[in-house]
Amino acid sequence: MMSDDHPELSGYEPQDAARPLRSRRTLALMRIVVVLGLVALIVPGILTSLQIASTTADNACSVATARYYPVAIGFDARFDLSGPGGFGWQCYAIDINERETYVIPLGIIPSAPRAQTTEIPA
Repeated sequence: MMSDDHPELSGYEPQDAARPLRSRRTLALMRIVVVLGLVALIVPGILTSLQIASTTADNACSVATARYYPVAIGFDARFDLSGPGGFGWQCYAIDINERETYVIPLGIIPSAPRAQTTEIPA
């Protein structure tokens, strides 16, 4: 004969449902720890991405400036919200009189310039 009663639950009385399992102070502390943990995971990734993008933009801008403005004495790669090339990284050449000349847009995610091939198509 099978019974629906569970012997491991015999004598179990549920506690008062209105009382929370953890205190307000413990819940607040847990929330703070979770927020700090998320910040500790996200912020280093953002900072690393920005540093890599800045370095890549500088490298790409130096190559483009050397190619298109060989008499320039310097270059400046910066992120513009509404530059001549639109939203993203822009490359400027600096001449001997410290004037800036727009060179090329580097895009939102800058990359190394493509090498030109001199192959003759078949």
